[in-house]
Amino acid sequence: MSDAMPRAPENKAADFVPSSGDVVDAYDQFMRAFESYRDVNDERLSEIESRITADPLTEEKLARIDAVLDRHKSVLDQMVLKSRRPALGGDPERFSLGARERKSAFEVYVRRRDATALTRLDAKSMSVGSNSDGGYLVPDETEREIGTRLIQSSPIRAIAGIRTISANVYKKPFATTGFSTGWVGETDARTQTNTPNLAELEFPAMELYAMPAATQTLLDDNAVDLDQWIAQEVETAFATQEGAAFVNGDGDKKPKGFLNATKVAEASWSWGNLGYIATGVSGDFAATDPADELVDLVYALKAGYRQNARFVMNRRTQASVRKLKDGDGRYLWMPPAEAGGDATLLGFPVTEAEDMPNIAANSFSLAFGDFRRGYLVVDRLGVRVLRDPYSAKPYVLFYTTKRVGGGVQDFDAIKLLKFGVS
Repeated sequence: MSDAMPRAPENKAADFVPSSGDVVDAYDQFMRAFESYRDVNDERLSEIESRITADPLTEEKLARIDAVLDRHKSVLDQMVLKSRRPALGGDPERFSLGARERKSAFEVYVRRRDATALTRLDAKSMSVGSNSDGGYLVPDETEREIGTRLIQSSPIRAIAGIRTISANVYKKPFATTGFSTGWVGETDARTQTNTPNLAELEFPAMELYAMPAATQTLLDDNAVDLDQWIAQEVETAFATQEGAAFVNGDGDKKPKGFLNATKVAEASWSWGNLGYIATGVSGDFAATDPADELVDLVYALKAGYRQNARFVMNRRTQASVRKLKDGDGRYLWMPPAEAGGDATLLGFPVTEAEDMPNIAANSFSLAFGDFRRGYLVVDRLGVRVLRDPYSAKPYVLFYTTKRVGGGVQDFDAIKLLKFGVS
């Protein structure tokens, strides 16, 4: 790599709250890396045109810059994420008396395993959701903080529709034959319309758990905000498991991912299936006019869905897409216009989801659609914490659980690109 190339900063985003200057500097480094990437890729394409093959040194240089570009984007995303997180807690006077009482009682339970106050409050409110075997519900502000962090760090949750329920299953009816409608004059007789055939989609909420550990010294330290600590500790574990399930989950004790739906060629699409466009080449884009399949994918989606549509892929697929140009020599992939923004492909935002498969023979490595209408995440109210000081002495474990479900709710809102012949 040449000396002019920007060096990737150390990944210390989690250790401090970045200032606006830090974020701007990281964004500038990312953009300089992208300019270098574009120049080297242009050189590679020129070599292919003149020699039929690119110089191996140019390919190696492009791969190194591509890795630097990914690292810069990762650091930038973490810094922006850190800066956007709201402070938990704040002025206790803004909470109601009951909320302050429960927050105080929960802190006593977490620090000293004394559940007397929590038990009294639950009895007073006739709560049946908390008990010594299943743990105790965290305060409302802690649950909201966990939810906010998950939206920011779980890529599919951030773009999907979200429904909060109090039961174990969310049932959503839909019409399989449509409703009969028509035009009539003001005084015309109205004929009776046909009754639509209705079916039902079910989204069961499955249990997701994390088990952060703490020392008794940490628990005894009154300067440590335990609500903040719990939310921070479970964030990564919950987001990682959710991300995998929302993409590839089989529905067995976990949400059903959208790639687990039945897939059919777009020409044969019917409700209950996800339609796909094939690249025509096994494990790759077409050698000639590779952008055509992306354009076909975009227009396989109805106009009403395209307004809020986006591409979803992992970083390796995105690395391949970065090299593509249209017929006029313009890059199809463009970096975000500002720090914290989304990269775009053909003008549509790109969501990077590492659980999407790499490009391979017959893989469905790229999705496009309105995920807020197409995929539904179901959250059951309540996050429980059970304090366990015995299983890993001298550490105290906090068995933290929440119930989450998910699945495709509109099969017309998401389309896939298949890297295969047909």
